Amino acid sequence: MNIWVDADACPAAVKEILFRAAERVRIRLTLVANRPMRIPPSPFIHAIQVPNGFDEADRKIAELASKGDLVVTADIPLAAQVVEKGGIALNPRGDRYTRDNIGESLSLRNFMDEMRGSGVQTGGPSAFSHADRQAFARELDRLLSGSG
Repeated sequence: MNIWVDADACPAAVKEILFRAAERVRIRLTLVANRPMRIPPSPFIHAIQVPNGFDEADRKIAELASKGDLVVTADIPLAAQVVEKGGIALNPRGDRYTRDNIGESLSLRNFMDEMRGSGVQTGGPSAFSHADRQAFARELDRLLSGSG
């Protein structure tokens, strides 16, 4: 298993959790973003910078991720591609996307996108919280220990 991170919008707290986990379990972690990133020196932690542009990081992750890999992303279309390939998709709030729930998540995302496109103010997600960070760390530990 490799871990891929859609790093442009990933909270710093989640990245820190991932850095520690990569070192602890000695697993390859690759952050993908369209800007330079600071990563700790480690043989397990890598970064890929993609060109600026809409969904460039998502395209790169979808191209490189394989069956069984873990992808950390809040992007539901990318999560759907990962699940379709047999990978594991986890959002930064600790919610895991599966074959059972990705269709509903994608439909809701598309509906909200249509609402925003028609001028309806839908608001955004709540601020990233300590509870979100804990939920992410718990689910990541489950996945890395093989019990998830």
